[in-house]
Amino acid sequence: MADVVAVLYADILRLLPSNPAWPDRDRFVLSKGHCCSVLYAALAEVGFFSVSELETYGQDGSRLMAHVSHKVPGVEFSTGSLGHGLPFALGKALAAKRSGHTFRAFALLSDGELDEGSNWEAILLAPQLQLDNLVLIIDANGIQSLGSVAEVINLEPLRAKFEAFRWEVREIDGHNHEAIRLAGAALPFQPGRPSCLIARTIKGKGVDFMENQLAWHYRSPNADLLAKALAQLEQNPS
Repeated sequence: MADVVAVLYADILRLLPSNPAWPDRDRFVLSKGHCCSVLYAALAEVGFFSVSELETYGQDGSRLMAHVSHKVPGVEFSTGSLGHGLPFALGKALAAKRSGHTFRAFALLSDGELDEGSNWEAILLAPQLQLDNLVLIIDANGIQSLGSVAEVINLEPLRAKFEAFRWEVREIDGHNHEAIRLAGAALPFQPGRPSCLIARTIKGKGVDFMENQLAWHYRSPNADLLAKALAQLEQNPS
């Protein structure tokens, strides 16, 4: 999801890093909170806190722990318990509508996270409330904790499911920055309907020994593998 988050923070989200509590800021919720290192990096790069603080990730006493926390500037909601991010973002979108604010609410989910029933309650409710300021982005990489998404609970046809629930849907290559920018510029995809962007991605994109490998859902590279991975990413940036 690194490409999606990079484009969101560079080109799509309306934010003021100098004023994290700006009332008209877009609300971004990383529902797959275990992927917080990508979000922390984006927040630091756009100025919510110093890039040097990234070096404290995971250390005793750091704000930057292994599930994203609202104590970090720029983070709206502590996440990690899957299935909660979209319902929370829906609430924010509804609050904006009822209070006359113009901000949008974005939620980034994993595809495996759609196994959670709380998501489908929100997916059913959002069109009924005509929340066209709600944007759901699905990081559809096809892998979850115990196997492929198709093996655990097959979600396909995913696009058709959302269309049946009355969402306006677009599907893109989640590593194509221009496609992500164009989707962001087109929001809402249809007035009066919530928007769903299915971003088809490859887990471990750009690193030959990590791509589409379930083991790297959990593993951390040692020093040698880290150097090899970084070298590949520098040679072939997405």
